[in-house]
Parts: sequence; C-alpha cells; structure tokens
Amino acid sequence: MGIKPNFMKSPNQRGEWTEARFMIRACEHGFNVSRPWGGSSRYDFAVELDGKFLRVQVKSATWKRNGSGYSCNLTSVSCKRYTEKEIDFFALYVIPEDAWYIIPASVGIRLQSSILLYPHCDNKRRHKYECYFEAWHLLKSAKPKAKSATSSGR
Repeated sequence: MGIKPNFMKSPNQRGEWTEARFMIRACEHGFNVSRPWGGSSRYDFAVELDGKFLRVQVKSATWKRNGSGYSCNLTSVSCKRYTEKEIDFFALYVIPEDAWYIIPASVGIRLQSSILLYPHCDNKRRHKYECYFEAWHLLKSAKPKAKSATSSGR
C-alpha cells in the first residue's frame, strides 16, 4: 500500500505531481477541473459540478510527526494563512498512504498552520479529522460562496 515519494527531487515537483493526482481524482468523481492562469491565485483549482464552482487549495504530506500522524502544512509557501474569501476547500493528499482528505476551508483555516492526519489508523481517538477522509461528497454538496462572473447580471 502507498506511494514512495522518493522520486521527487524538489518540493515544487512534489506539488506539481500532487496537483496532477488531484485533477485525476476530481475527474473520477465527476468534476470538471479548471486551473487559474498564472500563479497569483490563492487557490490551485476550481472544481465545477452542475454549474457550481468551488475553489480548492491542494496540499500534500509525506512524513509522520513523531512516528504517528502525517503532518500537512496549511499555509502558503510564504507562510501566509488562507481565508474563506480565498478558498472553499483544502484537498490534502497523504502520499505514502495514497489517501485524500477533503476539508472545508472553515475547518482548515482555524488551525495554527498544520494538521495531523491518521489514515488507516486503528486508534479511534486520533480520528478527529477522519470524517474528511476521502470526503469527495462534501465538494458535491457544498454551496459556493464566491460570486461567479455570470451572477453580476451581465
């Protein structure tokens, strides 16, 4: 089980690879996936289903903190925290476990800077975020907060 991330030479390469994995998984769940032009947007992708768009920030984790949970950083490269005005969801990928967590921005932004994830863990007390494990249904049922270009009456 799992993927060994040793083939990735840099954090940028790991990020690009993780984003490609996200696009594939989102498409497998029926979403249309769009990427904003350039690198200035605070979100990585817009996912669309039935005309509803959501902004998703993709992150990954590769190492276990103290040998237990996988630590995933929820800030930008410049350590700037995200806001609910910028993103709707975090998509967190635990690479060695090949596991996705789909976490609402309202949950992720309350955390200091990182989150500990325990995919496939038998200790039920560590499952604080387990309700978000492979929770692609949250993207399907979410109501978009951002105004679309077409909602302005043009």
